Amino acid sequence: MSAIATSVVLARWEILSAVVMFFASTLNINLRKASRHGLAVLTSGIGITMSCWFVMGLLGITSADMALYGQHAKDLFVEIMSHTPENWPMPMP
Repeated sequence: MSAIATSVVLARWEILSAVVMFFASTLNINLRKASRHGLAVLTSGIGITMSCWFVMGLLGITSADMALYGQHAKDLFVEIMSHTPENWPMPMP
């Protein structure tokens, strides 16, 4: 019994995101049947956000890691763009 309690405490965010994904999917289906497409798109976005949060939790990625990834992507973009020709893109006459 203590193993179950410990696993629930350790996995609370993953369980929460899985439950929210399930409810978003169920609500999305019901909203599409009721021709409420705008709200269905909103619940799809919530489901996608929760699935990304779920995967980030499983992989151990934190928001601080996301800032490092963003900084690395910016540095990489600047490095790649520094190798482009000087007259690129071509100026319009």
